Amino acid sequence: MSAKFSVSISYPPISKENKTAFLSQNRQFQWTNTGNNIYPVIPAQAATLLSKNNYQVIWDDAIAEKITYNQWLKRILINKPNLIAIETKTPVIKAHWRIVNDLKKNLPKSSIVLMGDHVTALPKESFKNSQVDYVLTGGDYDFMLLNLANHLSKKEKLEPGFYYKINKQIFNTGMFAFKHHKLDSLPIIDRNLTNWQLYAYNNTNYKYKPGAYIMSGRDCWWGKCTFCSWTTLYPGVHFRSFSIDHTIKEIENLVNNFGVREIFDDSGTLPIGLWLTEFCHELINRGLNKKVRLSCNMRFGALTEEQYHLMAKAGFRFVLYGLESSNQKTLVKINKNLTTTDARQSLILAKKAGLEPHVTIMIGYPWETLSDANNTLNVAKQLFRDGLIDSMQATIVIPYPGTPLFDYCQKNKLFLFNNWDDYDMSKPVIKSPIDKSTQLKLINNLFKTALEPKFLIRKVLSIRSLEDFKFLSNYALKFIKKLYDFKT
Repeated sequence: MSAKFSVSISYPPISKENKTAFLSQNRQFQWTNTGNNIYPVIPAQAATLLSKNNYQVIWDDAIAEKITYNQWLKRILINKPNLIAIETKTPVIKAHWRIVNDLKKNLPKSSIVLMGDHVTALPKESFKNSQVDYVLTGGDYDFMLLNLANHLSKKEKLEPGFYYKINKQIFNTGMFAFKHHKLDSLPIIDRNLTNWQLYAYNNTNYKYKPGAYIMSGRDCWWGKCTFCSWTTLYPGVHFRSFSIDHTIKEIENLVNNFGVREIFDDSGTLPIGLWLTEFCHELINRGLNKKVRLSCNMRFGALTEEQYHLMAKAGFRFVLYGLESSNQKTLVKINKNLTTTDARQSLILAKKAGLEPHVTIMIGYPWETLSDANNTLNVAKQLFRDGLIDSMQATIVIPYPGTPLFDYCQKNKLFLFNNWDDYDMSKPVIKSPIDKSTQLKLINNLFKTALEPKFLIRKVLSIRSLEDFKFLSNYALKFIKKLYDFKT
């Protein structure tokens, strides 16, 4: 009997200045020393789907495992996968080209496919710079990796969305499409196959551990923010969600079979409307709201006071919002489709329901002055002071290829660098009225807004259990480490 066709879903170890790559399941790449791990949901769905279709699957996340490059290379050379799939992003694409070439030198018979937002935007580039065999465009890695495995092992026709090379000429199968990808046809993720424990503890999104990630939708029903790299993978007009039944089964599997105590739904924005209402009622009816806490991404202005209270009753705890700026002109330019009033009102409603809001903010927009950035800083301070947010994340604006913001910066000749390695959020890559050191200082100051005395006193007084204490202590430690990610 011939050996099974094997597929390795790989995250090779890469590091910079003793920091690790915050890569998998991440819309914005960063080198970090926090040690956070995010479970890559869609690659995990791909691994499960391939396994269910009788392929041998190797879950190969060397970043999460914290092994060296030589250890990883030795292991993959022993396994000799027929197909190696690597998710990549702009700041590590050059490193991945070197790794691809290393793999092809040692495993010439193995096929290698790159996937992710960068190669979706610039699919031909990787063939010119590496010996990659295929580029998978779009974000449905699961359906498309199965199709590729079937193509290589059974001569199945490639579906739209693939690029490949024959005799130095690059071909493609057309624009990727979602119409034949029915999300509910996907099996419940095999958490054992995908080493779920690697991601269950070291993540500041979890208060209750072990924790796990799911995605009930792909990806954001708005999907038009000009800076978001995942709009390249999932344009908002194509938003799809799993059925409530499928999502509930995913949650029940995590709770009943793995003892998961908190679940983060990392859909770009949680489905809303009737879906959300029925989902919450189903959580309550099945008693899941008593067994697990839930967290999610949400948009300002999307929910009513009644819906926030229903979410809290259904077991939701933590809600993450993309604020990005407190200047209305910026919100218009980046197509957030919200107002600063929307943001504050949503936070008031969420807190009134007993939820814990988190906001993300970016510094370094090419049109924002120091006065504009300081306005965002002052608003963030006020939100902490007023008890309307529980945590915050601040980053540098990085325009990724394939996004409208990248096109805007290219058209207006705003880029400072043409080396993808520089797009790693360690420094500005576009011209701005605010210099580099000031931008980094602003980000540090934004993080330090959490040191508002009223906020700190409120947090200390909120401690009711050992778990509360552990969560806040861990968050404080990660907070300190985060400051070093943006040191001036």
